[in-house]
Amino acid sequence: MSLLAADRPLNELYDAMLLDLDGVVYIGPSAVPAAPEAVGKARAAGARVAFVTNNAGRTPARIAELLTGLGVAASPEDVVTSAEAAARLVSTRFPAGSDVLVVGDTGLRQAVRRMGLRPVTVATASVVAVVQGYTPRITRDLLEQGALAVARGAFYVASNADATAPSELGITPANGSFVRVIAHATGVEPVVAGKPMRPLHEEGILRTGARNPLIVGDRLDTDIEGATTHGAAGMLVLSGVATPADALAAPAHQRPRFLAWDVSGMNETHPAVLVDGPRARCRGWTVTAADGAVRVEGSGDRLDGLRALCAAVWANTSVDPAGASARAALARLGW
Repeated sequence: MSLLAADRPLNELYDAMLLDLDGVVYIGPSAVPAAPEAVGKARAAGARVAFVTNNAGRTPARIAELLTGLGVAASPEDVVTSAEAAARLVSTRFPAGSDVLVVGDTGLRQAVRRMGLRPVTVATASVVAVVQGYTPRITRDLLEQGALAVARGAFYVASNADATAPSELGITPANGSFVRVIAHATGVEPVVAGKPMRPLHEEGILRTGARNPLIVGDRLDTDIEGATTHGAAGMLVLSGVATPADALAAPAHQRPRFLAWDVSGMNETHPAVLVDGPRARCRGWTVTAADGAVRVEGSGDRLDGLRALCAAVWANTSVDPAGASARAALARLGW
């Protein structure tokens, strides 16, 4: 996997932008500064925009309301959640009206209902599936009911498998941690709907009618791996979780095709990175990776330097991307 060049803005090359939310469009209660203008500009260029999130607790209407309040125009139809992807997975297997035990919050219950299924909370014999998504109100009783239904043979779907989530208190358990309770108790692993698995991005593609989407995110293990899983181009933004060091050390299946400071990169051209043996060049920067060491020379936009550094290290397995030489190269670029 290598970085791609684009001599035209990405919003002209890709027909839909599938944007992650936290770290891409907003951070906590505030919009990423570039996001409102960037989303409007992409739409003005003719690209369709969908907001694709592993969050299964909030409803699309609530997320759209939040985005609009931050200056990012959005309707519920623009929001694609892992709850919807999970509910669709169940709806393709069972007839309308089937009982589905929901271990989750309002967003997940509503998604199940919109797919023509009947959300329940008790593990009766009529339950055909268990769908689990994050809720801050998780209880032992609900986990027990989910485990009972799965143990009896109900189809088990998790909206996503994120083990942790950031909060104002620090890192807290997320849906993946509570999924382990039912999986461990029953010995049954769930089908996962959210990123990096295919169903969530497939739901986004279905919603937008995209033939050639660009997947934009700030996490390598969900957004960018999800793009790779789907065979789509992924753009990593540095406005959220992933750092330049993370990008440099990314395994092949988590390497982005484009790097950008923030979501405005979807409206920009992207320079070519020329790799010639141990050297990689991007605009004013040249990076040489050989014999276990890496050397950075040049000047200009340090993001171009990071592009050249990633290309050189990704192409040369003798360099430890987390080693002292790589760290010194990142420091030379200001990280």
